[in-house]
Amino acid sequence: MKFKHLIIAFSAVIVFIVLITTLLPLMVSGQLTAVTFKHVSLPLILFMAVLLICMSIFFFFNYRLFSLLEREDWPALAYYLEQKIYVKNRYSHRNVKLLASSYLVISDFPSVLKLESKTNLVKPNIISKNVLIFGAARVLSGNHADASGFFKAQLGKCGKKDKQWVHWFFGFSKLLNGAFQQAEDEFLTLAVSSDNVLITGLSAYFLSTSIEKHSLSPKKCREIAENGRERVKNALNTLENWKKDADNVSAEIHVAILKKYIDSAGKWLFEERAAEPALYDDLPAPPADEANSDSEKETT
Repeated sequence: MKFKHLIIAFSAVIVFIVLITTLLPLMVSGQLTAVTFKHVSLPLILFMAVLLICMSIFFFFNYRLFSLLEREDWPALAYYLEQKIYVKNRYSHRNVKLLASSYLVISDFPSVLKLESKTNLVKPNIISKNVLIFGAARVLSGNHADASGFFKAQLGKCGKKDKQWVHWFFGFSKLLNGAFQQAEDEFLTLAVSSDNVLITGLSAYFLSTSIEKHSLSPKKCREIAENGRERVKNALNTLENWKKDADNVSAEIHVAILKKYIDSAGKWLFEERAAEPALYDDLPAPPADEANSDSEKETT
């Protein structure tokens, strides 16, 4: 649904509630009704009116942003946000996240790193809140050594919500860089202990298909991979549920760039197809519709 239609629909609901709250007491007479209107209905009407005014003001000041998101005009959106951030010095979490996401969609990875560098000087906490976006730019650009260094440095800074994914991407970056032992250490731990089924499944998948043949303890590697596979199968039961779980978070850019691996891991988990992933192919940039969905969540 377009933003303006959403705003109109929401405004109509508020107006309807206000009218019902106002007119209903007038249709009933009596002292009790007057007291109820004064202490219940009137405060509710005032609250709804203030809410409608605030929402209208918010939409008015962000109309340009919303319209660019609707059109999925990523270069124009990037330019608009550059003016806000670099010219007007508005380094808010929302602005930085949207600009970084826009750069990723158009595969402008150097600009993501430039944004990170400038943001780190002004508000370094924004980097730790968006560690997966800035790390994804390094992975997508093919600079795997830099990516692993970045994720390792952020392990003690990122929030609890992102920590397991940061560990996973650190291991993934090591795997892409050919450092199999360090990748194995991360994936062994995550395959056993992660409470995120995607992380568990992906870790087990790479242990089995990519790392086992390079492992100093291939038997242990194989056993942990099978343990992770069973954990996922017990939690989700079917390949369809694996796909649904992935779809639920596919709007997140760090998940979107892993789509082909998630699909392959699903087949390995539930259909026991263990073809080795094409790790050294270029990773795709996140699809525009998925990045758009992520941006819409952020603005709302």
